[in-house]
Amino acid sequence: MNEYFNANPIKNTSPVKAVFLSPPGVHLLDISGPAHIFYEAQEYGAKITSQYISLNEDTQLSTSSGLVFTELIPYHQVSLCEDDILFIPGLQAQLLFDPHFTRSLGPFLDWLILQYRQGATLCSVCTGAFLLAESGLLNGLPCTTHWKYFDKFRAKFPKVDLLTNRLFVENERIHTSAGVASGIDLALYLLEKKYGSRFASDVAREVVVYLRRGESDPQLSIFLQYRNHQEDRVHEIQNWLSNHLSANYTLEDLALKVHTSARNLTRLFKNTTGITIGTYVEKLRVETAIQLLNEGAKVEMVARECGLKSTNQLRETLKKHTGRLPHDFLMMS
Repeated sequence: MNEYFNANPIKNTSPVKAVFLSPPGVHLLDISGPAHIFYEAQEYGAKITSQYISLNEDTQLSTSSGLVFTELIPYHQVSLCEDDILFIPGLQAQLLFDPHFTRSLGPFLDWLILQYRQGATLCSVCTGAFLLAESGLLNGLPCTTHWKYFDKFRAKFPKVDLLTNRLFVENERIHTSAGVASGIDLALYLLEKKYGSRFASDVAREVVVYLRRGESDPQLSIFLQYRNHQEDRVHEIQNWLSNHLSANYTLEDLALKVHTSARNLTRLFKNTTGITIGTYVEKLRVETAIQLLNEGAKVEMVARECGLKSTNQLRETLKKHTGRLPHDFLMMS
């Protein structure tokens, strides 16, 4: 560790104060995920100090999980400036739609706006985007939040451009992220911007986060998309396809697995998911290929694992869906 410190250029960077808001009923992982990333960054030599603040005068509160936080600092006792970062985690949904709670936010929102004007970077995780939006700072800007609250967010904040297919969204010094894991992704992204890719990669490896996602990546993996249904036969086919991308099969083979005809399976899959089996398989291949390439796999092996006939077919598939070629993803790994 000491050898790393001696060689690392982060010694010349400015100090950072990472502040984590603890609102009533805070979602524990929303705050502990990014906080642990910054803790590991400190262990690797980054000049970061962490503070935990409350939304009011309380110095103690219970999280949504029942764990109690103590020795919190009332928010108005903290002042942020350029290079400082404030994380606003998600909190219990009933508070977000409680008019009394919303009205009580006035002084905090004034403080939040002041911190932004003083140069601080603001980051929300999950439903923390609701608090950012209440301040008006998101008006006219793109953002994201947890997928379960898309409709309610749009209804409450029509002036905000809600993006529904992003893990996190960057607007200069205002960032919003979709949920627990994407809060970690956002924390790593911020470290990369300040300290470089090597440093962020080392921190990611320390916490065993091998595949980091960019701010423009879809919020839901193809392995999770098209699953919001109760048709067991389609789920069974989706499971099989996900686990046998390199296998040789026909539509009739798939139909036999769920005891129906090829024609009926084709109609059932499209009516249930909204896409064809062929499109679904192609999406599986693209995401799997990107994952393998980011891990450093050879192009020939990636094509084979994805059930493609050649590396040329892999190139054509990636170019069609992403506008990139295999070596572009290898360079990103």
